[in-house]
Amino acid sequence: MTETLPSGTSAQAQQPDPRRWKILGFVGVAQLMLILDVTVVAIALPHMGADLGLGRETLTWVVSAYTLTFGGLLLLGGRAVDLFGARRLVLAALLFFAASSLIAGLATSGPMLLGGRIAQGLAAAALSPAALSLVVTSFEGEERNKALGIWSSLGGSGAALGVLLGGLLTAGPGWSWVFYINVPVGVALFFALRVQLPQQPRTAGRGRLDIPGAVLVTAATGILIYAFIRAGEHGWVTATTAALVATAAVLYVGFVVRQRSTASPLMDVKLLIRRPVATGTLLIFIATALMIMTFFLGTFYLQDYRGHGALTTGLLFLPVALATMAGANAAGRVIGHVGSRVLGVVGLLVAAAGMSTPVIWDGTAAMVIGVSVAATGTGVAFVVASATALGQVEPQEAGLASGIVSTFHEFGASVGAAVVSSMAAVSIAGTSASGFSRGFATGAIVAVVAAFLTLVVTPAPRRTQ
Repeated sequence: MTETLPSGTSAQAQQPDPRRWKILGFVGVAQLMLILDVTVVAIALPHMGADLGLGRETLTWVVSAYTLTFGGLLLLGGRAVDLFGARRLVLAALLFFAASSLIAGLATSGPMLLGGRIAQGLAAAALSPAALSLVVTSFEGEERNKALGIWSSLGGSGAALGVLLGGLLTAGPGWSWVFYINVPVGVALFFALRVQLPQQPRTAGRGRLDIPGAVLVTAATGILIYAFIRAGEHGWVTATTAALVATAAVLYVGFVVRQRSTASPLMDVKLLIRRPVATGTLLIFIATALMIMTFFLGTFYLQDYRGHGALTTGLLFLPVALATMAGANAAGRVIGHVGSRVLGVVGLLVAAAGMSTPVIWDGTAAMVIGVSVAATGTGVAFVVASATALGQVEPQEAGLASGIVSTFHEFGASVGAAVVSSMAAVSIAGTSASGFSRGFATGAIVAVVAAFLTLVVTPAPRRTQ
């Protein structure tokens, strides 16, 4: 069974692929690698800066260049899934991701490092929606919810585990190994999935990839992120910041116009405004932004302010990894009984409470406990977001819907890193500790506002016959 089966092949669709759980395991590891690469660099950032002579803005781009390229091209990747098939994209992207990781690990300058990160994002933009499409189309009904719960727990915990792994590798063989580790993993997954994934029939090949649309949405988000990063030194309320935000808004409008006028759009705008999809994308954006904010702040707080080493910092994030997994797994089990609205609101309020803790109490213990509580809430939000946005899509829409959800995931990471970097600029620069409190407080406020929006916009639960 593949995602390219037409609707008329119901007899074949009724027979679940016996390899579906193995496939879920392998593509789950691939997604874990992609999500892990968002935060695996977090602990290594101070060491990269010292070795390569990078400042705060460049270090922020080490995170945001990957997530921006990842997110900006995900819609293109989702469209490519529907045109070319998930199997082909998964295999090709795994090899490209391994090669670009090698380039980033060999970097001897800021431009070379950022080039490797951009190439990683390009590969991830093809791999992630293709992998998620395989999950969505391989399972149905309650099995799909369970599979999405496992998928979400892998993705959510990958961010936390990335910080732990980053600490171990940075304190051991060095920061380059946060990239080198992807090479053997990517190659091994390539050969495993080449055997497990069934061959796909040739697609009809109708339609084209909307390159101008991808450029518009990526440029818009890139300009917005640049405005946020720049505000750390130059201020939020300035003519330049306003001009950059206005330019981004114009480009976003241009993207929407392009999607409604081109014969082969990246996305059907009508799909995005469906209430379940809109709610899910809002949740995934906010949850990812909150997650990145905690990791970005946490690593600088623990290393530069509290004086912990890279290994100790990585180990201190182990409870965060466990909390993320616990929240996601619990949400996957109860979402069918509790409903998305209640669970989403509770998850965000828990995240807000956790991010408030380091604001009220100073110290390593308070930060670790607070971030762990916040991770539990974001783990819940990830499951709610995926199940809400993808639970009711048709198989032929799986690639597109997966691309939309993953796009907002990465844009959330990009915006979260940029905003918190500027809010805590004085603390990251080492001139004052006040930026850490300001950053965590911003995250708590965002979570509370998002909880209210979730309560308002999430569709009411429907009774099934």
